[in-house]
Amino acid sequence: MGFFDKNTGGFMDEIRCDEQNYLIWKWHPKGTKPSSNKRENAVRWGSSLRVRDGSVAAFVYKQNNGAMQDFIEGPFDQIINTRNFPVLASIVGLAYDGGTPFQAEIYFINLARVLQVKFAVPFFDVYDPRFLDFGVPTAARGTITFRISDYREFVKLHRLDEFNLDAFKTQIKDAVTRYVKSAVANAPADFGIPAVQIERRIAEINAAVFPLLSQRLKENFGVDVSGVDIAAIEIDKASEGYQQLKAVTLDVSTQTVQAQAAVNIRNLEDQQRINAENMAETLRIQREEAQYAQHKTTQSGNFAAYQLETQGAIGIAGAQALGQMGEGGALGMGGNSGDGMNPAAMMAGMAMGGAIGQNMAGMMSNMMGGVQQQTPGTTPPPVPVVAYHVAVGGQPTGPYDLSALKQLVSSGVFTQDSLVWKEGMANWQKAGGVRELTQVFSSVPPEMPSSEIPPIPPQA
Repeated sequence: MGFFDKNTGGFMDEIRCDEQNYLIWKWHPKGTKPSSNKRENAVRWGSSLRVRDGSVAAFVYKQNNGAMQDFIEGPFDQIINTRNFPVLASIVGLAYDGGTPFQAEIYFINLARVLQVKFAVPFFDVYDPRFLDFGVPTAARGTITFRISDYREFVKLHRLDEFNLDAFKTQIKDAVTRYVKSAVANAPADFGIPAVQIERRIAEINAAVFPLLSQRLKENFGVDVSGVDIAAIEIDKASEGYQQLKAVTLDVSTQTVQAQAAVNIRNLEDQQRINAENMAETLRIQREEAQYAQHKTTQSGNFAAYQLETQGAIGIAGAQALGQMGEGGALGMGGNSGDGMNPAAMMAGMAMGGAIGQNMAGMMSNMMGGVQQQTPGTTPPPVPVVAYHVAVGGQPTGPYDLSALKQLVSSGVFTQDSLVWKEGMANWQKAGGVRELTQVFSSVPPEMPSSEIPPIPPQA
């Protein structure tokens, strides 16, 4: 459609696209036919341009130094001039003096249109990576959805004057078919699935195909892919390859199930054995702990008798040690150092044994007296006994109470230079320096003076 220009005496053009369903559409002046003459690209200066929202108008100027382009994005409705067409400022001013029609190809690109192309991959052999001798015929079909978003990139990749939508769809379909076929063929190895079960993994294959197709179609065709939908993957189950692979796979699956069942049974038996061993060990520990607790309870109830038994064992061990030391001359109290009887050692051993016996008798008397004085239901604390350990021959002996120590003093085994220790003392001390032992030494009478008895004269 055109309108009259009073200044030039001709008709002005109204450049717009009235097509409802298009992707690329070329504008022609009113009254001209495509590819008839140069006038089909003649645009009068001052014509109006209308571009709808979601579309872009591409102006292509062919000059001696190459093609130049202008893009006007919709919505747009203005008169063409150098203010809104910067590239035209030099072209129109120099070549056409601002009034003569200029040559330009005008294309409308639909950015809002979403195209869907159905594709189908005919049967081809898919191989299981475990059994490469058997090919399974497989086919796929689906739909891809795309549109043009970067029109500048699209124009670089396509000649707009030769663009054909049907041919373009065919190119897209061929590319999609090639990439989908590759994805389906590699699916058994990529996803670790048997080839006979590939139709169950459409979602995973579809997700793997989408980013690959998006990148390739963007680079090769300048379109943005918004969706790839593999509707179905079909297997020719009547084929010989499918039947052979299924039989082999079934055998392997059966063996795998049997092996797994055996492993599960063995694991269950091991677990039961471990549980039984743990239970037995737990019961043993609980039994020993109960016996130990009962033993300690019995000892606590008969503490005096237990103490006497322990003291007796210690006394006997001390007496034996003293006897052994006496036999070896360790006491150093006279007598022969060689073999034979050592009177001093014998006397010392007898003294020590007497002291130990007296010590045990006193403890028994105290214990029995305490038992007789006990009232039902009460257990008085044990009577404190002062007891000292005595160092004899460099070895600790005892403990001995004060009465036993007096016996040792009488026998000459225990002197004020003897080292003693009792509970509460930090170190061993000489007995003569312990205040509590003063009474032990003071109660012993001094030694009798020696006197010579004259021999009895022999009888006549």
